[in-house]
Amino acid sequence: MTDKPAGRRTCLYNTDQLDAIVDDMARQAAGLLTGRTRIAIVGILRRGAPLADRLQTRLVEIYGLAGCVRLDLMIKRYADDLTLLYPATQLTENPAHASLDLAGHTVLVVDDVMYSGHSLLRAVEYLACRQPEEIRTVVLVDRGAAKLPVRTDIVGVRLDVAPSDIIECNVPPYEASFRIDLLQPA
Repeated sequence: MTDKPAGRRTCLYNTDQLDAIVDDMARQAAGLLTGRTRIAIVGILRRGAPLADRLQTRLVEIYGLAGCVRLDLMIKRYADDLTLLYPATQLTENPAHASLDLAGHTVLVVDDVMYSGHSLLRAVEYLACRQPEEIRTVVLVDRGAAKLPVRTDIVGVRLDVAPSDIIECNVPPYEASFRIDLLQPA
């Protein structure tokens, strides 16, 4: 578990509420995937990966969409407190992905928070080189503050908060409970 920045925290969504939101996201994803036989679900590390696992589990359990390719991308620009870590968005390529063939696949890219759009744009650029049939983006939270022309196809919740506020998606195994907090820094 990581140290959390100081400030006032308010729980916006608890585990039960988020489970219902993920179920709805799976319903929307199933609608986009109807008739598709080659599907890849890509999580953006860190918290996008366990969210992708949750989404895939729901797609299998509720909609019978088994056999999806499942992989993760390590993309980093900001720290959890929105401190800029890298001037350019960093994607660390997994050597196992070097020969990845996504031709004919519908790809769902899953992340926790859509903030400025840098991470999703970098993921889409990388995956587009693998020649998928289509790429769709899925986020648990869209802050409505994108600075790049990246759209979110499936959104769990839209939260318009002050630029200085931080949306904390707490996702096991990185945190003990599945919840969304609003942090107003001290």
